[in-house]
Amino acid sequence: MGATKPFTIPKKLFVEAFEAVKANKGAAGVDGQSVEDFEKNLKDNLYRVWNRMSSGSYFPPPVKAVEIPKKNGGIRILGVPTVADRVAQMVVKLTFEPSVEPVFLKDSYGYRPGRSALDAIAVTRKRCWQYNWVLEFDIKGMFDNIDHELLMRAVRKHTDCRWVILYIGRWLKAPLQLANGTLVERHKGTPQGGVVSPVLCNLFMHYAFDLWMGRTFAGVPWCRYADDGLVHCKTEQEAQIIKAALARRLEKCGLRMHPEKTRIVYCQDANRKGEYPNKQFDFLGYTFRPRVVQNRGQDRRFVGFSPAVGAQSLKAMCQMTRSWNLRNRSDLSLQDIARMYNPVLQGWLNYFGRFYPSALYPVLRHFNRTLVAWAMHKFRRFKDHPTRAGLFLQRIAKQMPHLFAHWQRGMVGAFA
Repeated sequence: MGATKPFTIPKKLFVEAFEAVKANKGAAGVDGQSVEDFEKNLKDNLYRVWNRMSSGSYFPPPVKAVEIPKKNGGIRILGVPTVADRVAQMVVKLTFEPSVEPVFLKDSYGYRPGRSALDAIAVTRKRCWQYNWVLEFDIKGMFDNIDHELLMRAVRKHTDCRWVILYIGRWLKAPLQLANGTLVERHKGTPQGGVVSPVLCNLFMHYAFDLWMGRTFAGVPWCRYADDGLVHCKTEQEAQIIKAALARRLEKCGLRMHPEKTRIVYCQDANRKGEYPNKQFDFLGYTFRPRVVQNRGQDRRFVGFSPAVGAQSLKAMCQMTRSWNLRNRSDLSLQDIARMYNPVLQGWLNYFGRFYPSALYPVLRHFNRTLVAWAMHKFRRFKDHPTRAGLFLQRIAKQMPHLFAHWQRGMVGAFA
C-alpha cells in the first residue's frame, strides 16, 4: 500500500481545472510548454500535479514576466505561470472561490461569476443621472502592492482548508522571471495574470475598500471593478471629503491612489449648469460625458450624461485593424477575412455597441476602408480606383449582409 497523502484533493478537480485553463487559452510560461503540449500527455501531467499537491511538495515555478503596453502609454507587467501551475491555481480557485463569493458585495464587479463590466457600466450610467458628482479613483499598481500578511489573514478568515492556505502562500512568494532570466523575489503583490490572483485581489479590496466604504460613508453608492472605482456624491464637498479619507485608508492598507487617474467629475447635463474643470471620466473602456441623446420612443433630443466607447478604445481598435495588415493579404478571399476577424468584430459590437452604438462607427468605417484597400490590392481592375472598389464592396454588403458582424446590424457605413 502507498503512503497516505497529507491532503485529500479529488482527482476529478484537476480534470475540471484543466478544462477551464484550456478554455482560457493563454501563453506558455517559463518552461515553454503550451496548453497543447500539456494536453498531449494529459493523464500523466495531471497526475504529477495532483501527486505533488496532495503530498504537500508542490512548489510553484517562477512566473514569466511579459510586458504589455497600456492604452494610455507605459508598460504593465503581466505574470504568466506555466500551464501546470495554472492548473494547480485553478484547483485552488475552484475550491476557495465558493467560500468568498457569497460574502462579496453586489457593487464589486471585477472578475466575478455572473457579473460583467457591462453590468458595471449600466449601474454607473443610472447613478450618474441620480447624483451630480463622481469621485473616480484608481489604485496605483494594486496587483503589485497587495500586503501579503493582510491578505493571508483574510484568506484564513474564510477557509480552514490547510492545502488552500499553504499553496496561496507559496504563490504569493513565487519569484518573477524577467526576459533575461533574472529572478526577482516578491515580498508583496500577486501576479497580474495568475489564475488565483483576481479572487485574491477582490478579497483584499473587500476589506480595504468595500466594507470600509459601507462603515464610513453608509448610503453613499459606489462601484468597483478590480482597481478601478467610482463613488457617487451629492456635492463636490462630499466628494472631496471621501477622496481624502479614501487616500488615508488605502495608505493604511499599503496601497496608493493613482495621482493622475483619481479626480472629481461633475456630471453635467441639460439640467445641471455651471462650469467645472472635469466633466467626463473613463471607466472600463467607456467615456462618460455630456452627449445629445434621444428619449426612447420619442422624438425629443436633449443633453444627457451618458457612456459611449472612449477615444483610447477607438484608437486601440483601429491600431489592431492596422496590425492585421489586411490590405496586403491578397491571398485571402472576403470569406476568409470574415471567418478570421468576425469574432473580434463581434466582440467589439457586443461590448462597445451596448451603449450609444453610433460612437463605434469610426472603427467600423476604418475596417470597411481597410477592405477597400484590400480589394484594390487583390483585383487589378480596382488598382488606383478606391471609389470603384468601394461600390463593389457596397454591392456585396447588400447581397450578403451576414458576411461581417457589423453588416448584420446594418452598420455598413462608408466604403470610401
